[in-house]
Amino acid sequence: MAEGAAGRLVVVGTPIGNLGDLSPRAVEALAAADVVACEDTRRTGRLLAAAGVSPRRLVRVDEHTEDAATDRLVALMDAGSVVALASDAGLPGLSDPGAALVAAAAEAGLRIEVVPGPFAGAVALVGSGLLERSGRFCFEGFLPRKGPARRERVAALADERRTIVIYEAPHRLGATLVDLVVAFGGARRVAVCRELTKLHEETWRGTLTDAVARCSEVEPRGEHVLVVDGAPEPAGVDDDTLRDALDVALAAGATRRDAAASVAERYGVAPNRVKRLLTGG
Repeated sequence: MAEGAAGRLVVVGTPIGNLGDLSPRAVEALAAADVVACEDTRRTGRLLAAAGVSPRRLVRVDEHTEDAATDRLVALMDAGSVVALASDAGLPGLSDPGAALVAAAAEAGLRIEVVPGPFAGAVALVGSGLLERSGRFCFEGFLPRKGPARRERVAALADERRTIVIYEAPHRLGATLVDLVVAFGGARRVAVCRELTKLHEETWRGTLTDAVARCSEVEPRGEHVLVVDGAPEPAGVDDDTLRDALDVALAAGATRRDAAASVAERYGVAPNRVKRLLTGG
């Protein structure tokens, strides 16, 4: 079926805790769908009931069923059906099932719409107070649970200069914080966020060492998002060196924006630092 035909996939963002965050457009999309593909039919059923939506059909699409359900759902869309995809909370495909279905729909040339919704990683990141230095972030989601894959991933993040967003379950929080201390050093700043948008929402800020100590004293409860400050800038790059590099880039015809970006990347320094030099700071 060519893109633009009736059959399509509508990816719907749903609340991560507060039902008031379900947008009118999301309600419309869920109500209009021929099929609602969801992570947990009971949980989504309760959400739909609260929104006054009576779905025509609910299909379970979780980590155990996504592969098997994808072919059936693509066939339905190819035949003209509208499938709405929702996860238990947030945007499908971001540390939740759904990415395989979206990829298959794209491969089949089907139309894909995304109805924006809450994203726990962004909520935690904005409220962390740790974005100012780098101005950039990387989303890690859940780290590998154990073994070489976990050690390699954590080690690779140690030199990451962007702010890092990590998801973690309460029973694994302590072990993850210890692993981060070992790889990053205990002085690195972190915001430990839990139960975002819910009644017991909390954001704790401090160093990784302090976070480990607190985790041993206060039992972690609820799903957590860790926002970790990026690695410090390499020592030895002074402002005069950066100004000279900017002058060369500008003389070569680069825009101020492109010059700042290229110099920051070349010397491994924060973009904001280079931008300040451009404005005479």
